[in-house]
Amino acid sequence: MIQAYSAFTDEVDDVQAAVAAILAQIPLDKLLTNSIGLIGCQAYYIESGVVAALQQALPFDIIGQTTIAGTAKDATDLSVLTLMVWTSDELVFATSLSAPIASEDEAIVIASYQDALAAAGQPTGLPAGQPTGQPAGQPAGQPANHPANHPAGQPAFMLTYAPLLLTVGGDFFVNTLDAASGGVPNFGTLAVDHTLDYHLSQVIYQGAGYSDRLALVLVYGDVQPRYYLATISDEKVFAESGLVTKSSGNQVMAVNGKPAVEFLKEKGLATDANGVMEGVNSFPYIVDFNDGTDPVIRVIFATTPEGYAVCLGDVPEGSTLSVGYFDDEEILRSTGGKLAELELSGAHMVLIYSCIGRYFNLGFTPERGLDLIHKYLGGSGLPYTETYSGGEICPVDARGGGLANRFHNSTFIALVL
Repeated sequence: MIQAYSAFTDEVDDVQAAVAAILAQIPLDKLLTNSIGLIGCQAYYIESGVVAALQQALPFDIIGQTTIAGTAKDATDLSVLTLMVWTSDELVFATSLSAPIASEDEAIVIASYQDALAAAGQPTGLPAGQPTGQPAGQPAGQPANHPANHPAGQPAFMLTYAPLLLTVGGDFFVNTLDAASGGVPNFGTLAVDHTLDYHLSQVIYQGAGYSDRLALVLVYGDVQPRYYLATISDEKVFAESGLVTKSSGNQVMAVNGKPAVEFLKEKGLATDANGVMEGVNSFPYIVDFNDGTDPVIRVIFATTPEGYAVCLGDVPEGSTLSVGYFDDEEILRSTGGKLAELELSGAHMVLIYSCIGRYFNLGFTPERGLDLIHKYLGGSGLPYTETYSGGEICPVDARGGGLANRFHNSTFIALVL
């Protein structure tokens, strides 16, 4: 069984008041054997010392990321700090923080996953799913449900909090963790912040902020998470598609044998007097990997003199591309439609991350997106939190059943436990 509590505060400068507000919403005397706190806040809360003070006041790890805005059950201010607490006698939460990341160095990410395994009592260095050799019976000091006593030592799922880096793409984190874990379902987000260039975006781990480190939470036990993802409605996708004939990571070089920019122009994207493409961020790629999984969105954030389109995520050769269009009406319709689909019967909580691009597409009234969350979840009685992200990590349905981990842009994702 898992229990959950959501809390929030808008006290940025008064550290004692902020801590008191959170503690008033989290019944510490009702916490079970194992607990974890998932935090989302603007960078101001780190700078003022609120996050560090919260970690000192709470008897469990706090992990999460900075954001531009967020909400929680009963919150009304967009700039609140949110905290979701999970507590359980049956589930175990194991965490890790990576070494600094400056490039797509797989060894650092793999080591971080191995550190989380070790924190759970799982021997490292074993292929995913291989028996641990743990003898029958309960080792001294370990509960019977401890991961070291599980035959396979495999987490039920993981939460990933990744840094927003110019030199490292979101797909790198997802793909490397997928290989390291043997496909453990992965849900999470890339950090973002309130600045124009996101230079204050940070991953939060045990009360401190890190601009270049990865934080993980492995969740062990008998739990069946439900994953939900909202992208873009079919009516907002241009009918014609193209085949990626040349790409490198997140750079789409050629579509249908021609420069990627030419493909975009053919779909009606305008250029200014200097030939620069206008409003390119409002025209995301819908990418079908042609492997039986659901398509994902890739946002274009730049074009190059060679005619390449640079995306916030990898687009492999052989993928099929369509071009869509985001506006505030589409954001609200897709978000509300997905919220209406959430299966809340028997649920204990809802954890939501939404792309910062969806926030910006709501223009001068971004609170409309958070108002929808309150509309659909406020009456459920469930604790919930939502924060905006720089990229979303959520499994999708795989060919032949099961799940495939994917990195997304411009999406709304939800985890229901």
